[in-house]
Amino acid sequence: MSTSVLSYPEELWRPKDISNSEIEKFRIKVNKKYQLNFVEDIQEFWAAVWDYTKIIYSVPYEQVLEDKPMDQIPAWFLGARLNFAENLLWCRDRNKVAIISAGESRPLTNMTYHELYVQVNKLSKALRKLGVSKGDRVGAYISNCCEAVIAMLATTSIGAIWSSTSTDFGVTGVLDRFCQIRPKILFSVNSIIYNEKEYNHLDKLKIVVEKLKDEGLEKVIVIPFVGKIGEEISDIPLACSWNHLISQGESEASQEEEIQFEQLPFDHPVYILFSSGTTGKPKCLVHRSGGLLIQHKKEHILHGNMTENDVFFYYTTTGWMMWNWLVSGLSVGCSIVLYDGSPFKPSPAILWKLTEQLGITIFGTSATYIKSLQDVEYRPKYRHELTKLRMILSTGSPLKPESFDFVYKEIKDDLVLGSITGGTDICSLFAGHNVTLPVHKGEIQCICLGMKVEAWKSQGNPVYAESADLVCTAPFPCMPIYFWNDTPSHDLYRSAYFTTYNRVWYHSDFIFINPNTGGLIMLGRSDGTLNPGGVRFGSAEIYNVIDKDFRKDGVIDSLVVGQKIGTNNKEGERVVLFLKMDSGRKCDKQLVENIKKKIRDQLSPRHVPSFILPIDDIPYTVNGKKVEIAVKKIISGETVVPSGVLANPNTIYVHNDKRGNIGKPEIAGNAEIKTIQRNFGKPENGQALLK
Repeated sequence: MSTSVLSYPEELWRPKDISNSEIEKFRIKVNKKYQLNFVEDIQEFWAAVWDYTKIIYSVPYEQVLEDKPMDQIPAWFLGARLNFAENLLWCRDRNKVAIISAGESRPLTNMTYHELYVQVNKLSKALRKLGVSKGDRVGAYISNCCEAVIAMLATTSIGAIWSSTSTDFGVTGVLDRFCQIRPKILFSVNSIIYNEKEYNHLDKLKIVVEKLKDEGLEKVIVIPFVGKIGEEISDIPLACSWNHLISQGESEASQEEEIQFEQLPFDHPVYILFSSGTTGKPKCLVHRSGGLLIQHKKEHILHGNMTENDVFFYYTTTGWMMWNWLVSGLSVGCSIVLYDGSPFKPSPAILWKLTEQLGITIFGTSATYIKSLQDVEYRPKYRHELTKLRMILSTGSPLKPESFDFVYKEIKDDLVLGSITGGTDICSLFAGHNVTLPVHKGEIQCICLGMKVEAWKSQGNPVYAESADLVCTAPFPCMPIYFWNDTPSHDLYRSAYFTTYNRVWYHSDFIFINPNTGGLIMLGRSDGTLNPGGVRFGSAEIYNVIDKDFRKDGVIDSLVVGQKIGTNNKEGERVVLFLKMDSGRKCDKQLVENIKKKIRDQLSPRHVPSFILPIDDIPYTVNGKKVEIAVKKIISGETVVPSGVLANPNTIYVHNDKRGNIGKPEIAGNAEIKTIQRNFGKPENGQALLK
């Protein structure tokens, strides 16, 4: 990567006054206590966060961190007893709004903190009557609605473990996950509405339940998400309605108005999240309750300056870790906004009307959504009153430099644009937003507090102003406790994070840390890193060139991967760039030459793709991430396990040629590529891979 281009990026925003920010108050308090300018000791830092964010507990901790190497998965806050749900339900105000729920299928509704507490109390007592206890798994195949939050809080109040997938998952994707963890209870919905169309969810649910009842499932609770529930749920084995279950807990709740919050160790499991599963069976990541609680509170309060006065929205589904992150806003006492439905129906105005109407202060979304706003040329700044909006957060994929420009020019110029990065693995952030720092074009503002993130090319050798692997060199409390169904010695866990570099967390992200700003640039996944001729670079570098310079030529989207070549794939790698063209536009010889020249001039000759080929569509996961690694494996002739998490599953087909080579294209008179041995989106040429 060219350091001359990136060393001094354009400053787009700078805070006017940081003296009243939570992070500055925290810094002053810590400095006064330790007589330091900053805390170097990791245990002192997290102890200070525990105090400052006001963790609710019944028994204090005796020791912050177990004395173990990082790869031995040390315990945190030993001796402490607390409950995750209790920390999200400390506010009982009858007038303070906890949840605002909106979507295509339901009218806008508010639920106060008092009402939320009452509903959680009823449901937790009903779940106890069903035999749910500490350590049981409760699954949800569910929409983003109030009932999902209530069910999660009721589950975790008991000490059971919550795990959710969204309704856009296919049956295979759900079973790949839930058959591994074997939930005792399953929550779901009767129907959904997306893109202004209603979809009956019970057909998919029935197939899922038929399989899970052989895996220990005891009860299915169906929420009337669209309309009412009638006799149709009688076809679902083990099913009852949400209203029926709530009524089962009402009598006991009327006699005992307080929720019985199980007091549990800091490391007690709270969530099971899943890896994407695009290249194999999803990993089941078991997260500790105290770890996510303290990490999320640190990120919301210190990095985001979140208070009880905020209205916090994140466009997400229940199958993305951002849902868990959003719901943790309740621990601050703010109002959270849930939205279920398309962000572009009936028009691109829908989320911005909501922002204006509700006075949303923190608007969370994906880089893909911001790019889509650019594509349709929707400019919220000129259509909506956004005076209360103070922060926009973006994740899911790297936010491109031109998207930074779009936000400040076409949405609002006086706010924090926080490009944030982390992962399902930690259900939180490694780097992200900070209200006390300037925003630089194309950069994530900073490495998060308490996360000892470095860029490494070799063991123990951090680099700056160079592209390298993201590692974390010290333990952090939101490390997963273990993988579900792993070996007793955590072999799968260690293989995932601690084999590339000895006893150091390797996150499989390729990054660039700018020594001049302290900012960070995401360049792509390390396992998707391109490596022609031994020169490593990230896919984001190619995407930035294409999106900036070739939209006018009809390039709607792109996917770039490396193809292993030679005998047994050992002779190196070549870069293959796929282009999705606008209707009526062609990927012709001139366009290919122009793209190659621009990449050569702006990046380097090593970056220039060996092939630039048209494709019907670009494969994405349901969470909006490009499927690079699976495509890389396919065109390199490697086996890819079918997955159920593609948003557009018919984009990937496996050609019958088991070699998997792209090979030499046939060239017509105008040198336009006519055929390619590897076909995408054309089932007549191969066997469907991902359905």
